[in-house]
Amino acid sequence: MESSTATEALATLGHPGRLAVFRLLARRAPDGVPAGEIAAALGLKPNTLSVHVAALSRAGLVHATRMGRTIRYGIDLQEVGALIDFLITDCCRGRPELCAPLASHTLERRNRKDGSMQDTRFNVLFICTGNSARSDFAETLLRALGSTKFRAFSAGTKPYSELNAEAIKLLTHRGHDISALRAKNVAEFQGPDAPQMDFVFTVCDRAANEECPPWPGQPITAHWGIPDPVKVVGTAAERGLAFQEAYRTLRHRLMGFVALPVATLDRISLQGKLDALGQEHAVDGVLS
Repeated sequence: MESSTATEALATLGHPGRLAVFRLLARRAPDGVPAGEIAAALGLKPNTLSVHVAALSRAGLVHATRMGRTIRYGIDLQEVGALIDFLITDCCRGRPELCAPLASHTLERRNRKDGSMQDTRFNVLFICTGNSARSDFAETLLRALGSTKFRAFSAGTKPYSELNAEAIKLLTHRGHDISALRAKNVAEFQGPDAPQMDFVFTVCDRAANEECPPWPGQPITAHWGIPDPVKVVGTAAERGLAFQEAYRTLRHRLMGFVALPVATLDRISLQGKLDALGQEHAVDGVLS
C-alpha cells in the first residue's frame, strides 16, 4: 500500500462517527450489514450514515452491495489487510511476525499457576440480547452434544431478562435437562473470577452490533445470527414453528462445531470454519 493511500485511510478513520461505523462492520465481517441496521445500532440519521459510508468508501475501506431494495455495507477485507500490513511492516525492526504470533498458533489449553493442566474442556459462551431463547438453546444443545469437549454458557446484553416459556417448553419436550438454565447478563462473565472463554458466539445481530470490552485470553469469536422466534407474531403454530427452526438451525451448526478438531487447527483455519458454519442452516425436515 502506498503511503498516500494509508494516510487517507487513517485520516478517514480519525472521525469518531466514521470509526464507529467501521468498527461495527469489522465486528460483523465478513458479512455485510444493511444500512438501516447500522443506523439503528449507532443512533445515526440516514443522511449522516450516508456521509460516513461515502467517506469510508472513498478511502477504500468499505464497499456496498445491493440486494434487491436493500444496500448492505461491509469492510473491504483486502484493503484493510493491506493497511494493517503497512502499519506493521517495520514492527520489531522489520520482524512483524513477532508482533502478532497468535494468528499462527493453535488454540492452547490454559495452565494453572502450579503448572498442572486445567479442565481440558474448552469454555464456550453464547451471547444474545435477552438470554431468553436462542442463546439458551445453544447452551443446552452444546451441553448435550459436546460435554466431553466443551463447557457451555450463555448470557444476554440487556440488564435484565427472563427465560422464555415457549423456549423452555421446547427444550423440555426434546428431553433436555434445563435445571441449570437461568437468564444471565454478560457482565457475569467479564469479571476477574469468571471462567476464561475460548470461544464467544453472538447468536443475534443486535448483540453482534454492540461494542463489548475485549475478552481476557483473546477467545475466538464468531457470529451465528438466528432470527428471533420471540418476536414472531401469528398463530400458535406459526410461533411454535419459529422456535423449532431456531433450535434446528443451532443444532445443525453445533453438530458441525463439535466435530471440528479444535485443539489441532490453527486460529485462522478454525475462524474460517466457524464463519462458514454460521452461514449454514438446518436440513429441511431434520429434527432432533
